[in-house]
Amino acid sequence: MPDPQPWRNPRPAPQLSEIQSRLRPPRAWSWFRVWWPAIAWALVIFSMSTETFSAEHTATVIGPLLRWLVPSLTEPQFRSIHYFIRKSAHFSEYFVFCLLLYRGVRGGRKGWRWSWGLGALFCAAGYSALDEIHQAFVVGRMASAYDSLLDSAGAFAAFAVLWLWFRRRRSVDEAEFSARKTSSA
Repeated sequence: MPDPQPWRNPRPAPQLSEIQSRLRPPRAWSWFRVWWPAIAWALVIFSMSTETFSAEHTATVIGPLLRWLVPSLTEPQFRSIHYFIRKSAHFSEYFVFCLLLYRGVRGGRKGWRWSWGLGALFCAAGYSALDEIHQAFVVGRMASAYDSLLDSAGAFAAFAVLWLWFRRRRSVDEAEFSARKTSSA
C-alpha cells in the first residue's frame, strides 16, 4: 500500500542534545560581547567632556603633580605642558576608541576589511564632532573644530596601525603557509 502522506519526512526530528553543538549563542549576547568595550569607552569620552575635566579643573590635579616632579617649573612652562597633556588626551582617547570600534564592527570575524576599518574611522570622527557640539553646551567648556580634528587624527592613526598590523600578519601567515607547503612537497 502506498504511503498516504508522501511529503512527510520519515526521519524523526532531532533531539536538542544532537543539535546543541551547532547552536549559536543568542544574537543580542554576541552583539553585546563585541560592542560593550566601545560603548563603555564612548561613555568615558562623554564624561571627559563635562565641566569636571575642563582646563581649570585638570590644572588643579596636574599642577601639584608636575610641581612635585619639577620644583623649578615656571608658570609658562606649566601651561605648555598642561596644554600638551590635554591635547595628547584628545589624540589617545580617540585612538583607543577607533580600535574598540573596529573590534565591534568586525564582530566575531577575523582579519581586515577596508569597510570595517573605514566604518570604525568614520564612527570615531562623527562621535568627535558630536562630542565638540556637546562641549559647546557645557559651562566651562568650549567647542573647537581643532580638537575634533585632533580626535579624528587619533582615530586615523589607529586605523593606520590596524591596517599595518593586519597587513604584516597576513604576510607572515602567507610566508609560514608557503614554507609548510614547500617542506611537505
